[in-house]
Amino acid sequence: MAAARMMPIRQQMSCNYDAVPDWTGREVSTGTTIMAVEYDGGVVIGADSRTTTGAYIANRVTDKLTPIHDRIFCCRSGSAADTQAIADVVTYQLGFHSIELDEPPLVETAANLFKASCYRYREELTAGIIVAGWDKRQGGQVYSVPIGGMLVRQPVSIGGSGSTYIYGFMDSNYKPGLTKEQCLELTTAALCLAMERDGSSGGVVRLAAISESGVERRVVLGNQLPKFSTH
Repeated sequence: MAAARMMPIRQQMSCNYDAVPDWTGREVSTGTTIMAVEYDGGVVIGADSRTTTGAYIANRVTDKLTPIHDRIFCCRSGSAADTQAIADVVTYQLGFHSIELDEPPLVETAANLFKASCYRYREELTAGIIVAGWDKRQGGQVYSVPIGGMLVRQPVSIGGSGSTYIYGFMDSNYKPGLTKEQCLELTTAALCLAMERDGSSGGVVRLAAISESGVERRVVLGNQLPKFSTH
């Protein structure tokens, strides 16, 4: 009798579990498109603003351009929790390093700190980082730290799930010697193309130009984005 009475309760619990959307158990991900471009005198960085949990859009106005120091930023892709934790750790370490030197830190130093954490915990973390900024020694610099902890400096770097759609666009449109405004236009166009094709990228386009004079931030809202598709 007891077993017979328990059956409806178990069935009810099973039904309740079936009613829970599958995205509630998924990892929050910045499935994304991120980008950074060097120009003479600084760098331009950009990203979309969509954060997803499975197929559910958890946040449509995320800021994926994370300040690490006054003139050093990182763009985050992968697990939101992992990338936020690494960015917090590197910000803390770089702050102490700057105090010890009594001067602003180098962009290369920040990139190496990201590399060290990403490589050391490569089995546990899902984090793809682009580090970009300006320092008095080497000017504007862009460093890519993909999943696994490799570190490479590049004049232009793209990352995230949407980047696969725009490699051809970048190959045909990027050339050395672009001005700041040209880099801003290129970054906006590339991000919009990726956002049209990639379901994990969307929202608004956030941009930042980093140079000796400081950081200039811009936001291109959804109704101001350039359109490329005909449908």
